[in-house]
Amino acid sequence: MPDLWPELSYAAWKDTCATLQLWTQIVGKTRLALTPWLNHSWHVTLHVTARGLSTPLMTAGERDFQIEFDFIDHVLWLRTSDGGSRQLMLRPVAVAEFYAAFRHALSELGIEVRINEIPNEVADAIAFAQDLTHSAYDQDFANRFWRVLLRSHEAFSLFRTAFLGKVSPVHFFWGSFDLAVTRFSGRRAPPHPGGIPHLPDAVVREAYSHEVSSAGFWPGGGPIDYAAYYSYAYSAPEGFSAAPVRPAEAFFSKDLGEFILPYEAVRAASDPRQTLLDFLQDTYVAAAEAGAWDRAELECEPGRLGKPRIVG
Repeated sequence: MPDLWPELSYAAWKDTCATLQLWTQIVGKTRLALTPWLNHSWHVTLHVTARGLSTPLMTAGERDFQIEFDFIDHVLWLRTSDGGSRQLMLRPVAVAEFYAAFRHALSELGIEVRINEIPNEVADAIAFAQDLTHSAYDQDFANRFWRVLLRSHEAFSLFRTAFLGKVSPVHFFWGSFDLAVTRFSGRRAPPHPGGIPHLPDAVVREAYSHEVSSAGFWPGGGPIDYAAYYSYAYSAPEGFSAAPVRPAEAFFSKDLGEFILPYEAVRAASDPRQTLLDFLQDTYVAAAEAGAWDRAELECEPGRLGKPRIVG
């Protein structure tokens, strides 16, 4: 059995991370172009699978298909409902070459789709067809990243069961390159100021139309140059940042405006899963208490295997 909580040094794989983010954007933008808008951009996300990351089912004309990153055999699979398939090997290759091969594979399957070639939420963005800069791919670190997503997905999914209100699926956003789960108070939020690089303000304002407590896993970058779990509230209520949060390694980042828990602290804990669940719960309570959420109506006991929720 591989290490369930593998080491994931951002410095060691940041070039692969940057390339992989752009590859996932190419796939994610394909889904964006073919799928009606769903609240909070949930329609564009990727899902963690037993082998990697996958789109949900998509339809182009009369063709139904799905795309999956396989981080075990390191293949991008394109599969259609009539048994057709194409594969691209995941290897060190420039984004421009990957994009050309991807478009060719779609065309061979009879799928034609146009996407916006400018990456989202990336500073100094280069159009996919012109990007000869990003070309790194380390199979070992791609696999480690996916294994962290597996364990994070399990904990996030359990955490999700303890909420009766509106709550997102556990899903992967290719723009910000993070796995996330979000709870909603049910109340409208003030308009988001926007200003995220290469992301229309209208998209951001729709995503944050209602109050949220959102948590996730992020491989690192910018002011946090290490893999970490995060949790934030929008709009952040007074007193949120000062709330006590477990474990001791967690802290509030003024630069990011959110609580941060280094992945390494979770990995090194005697019970990584419970340590992560404590962080998720405490940061949610911080948002809900400071924001005066109706916790009695929104919360329930965590889900149990094979046991229906007791309704009084």
